Amino acid sequence: MPIANFELKSIDAERFTEKGAKRKNIRVDHNSSVTRMKQLDKNNCAIGFRFTANYKGMGRIEIEGQLIYKGDVPDLASYWNKENQMPSQVANEVHSTIISNCIPEAVFIARDLQLPPPIPLPKVNIPNKKDKKRKRKGGMEVA
Repeated sequence: MPIANFELKSIDAERFTEKGAKRKNIRVDHNSSVTRMKQLDKNNCAIGFRFTANYKGMGRIEIEGQLIYKGDVPDLASYWNKENQMPSQVANEVHSTIISNCIPEAVFIARDLQLPPPIPLPKVNIPNKKDKKRKRKGGMEVA
């Protein structure tokens, strides 16, 4: 994998609503962006990033950090300077790494601020005992 090192530099989070306030249809928007790119040597490049989870009207979580990308760094740095973006394959790897490392951190921060987790929770559906009996009642068993 071309990502050699991943580190968080700052975490800023805030809840805007009061503790007991109930809201329905909470929308959480995620965003990861590359803030800077610096060539360290011919094989390594430092990429600064910002990850944001924005709870519309409820709060926000912002995480900033840096990762080290290994690979064809001179071409990557020149492309970044010209286009202010990365090639799509590199961008996929970088943003996937950012999201996969920042989402778990944001879940713990959201818990501490008493915000909903920034990921959809699975729905648990356990049928009642009455529902189980009804389903077994009318069928024929086949072996």
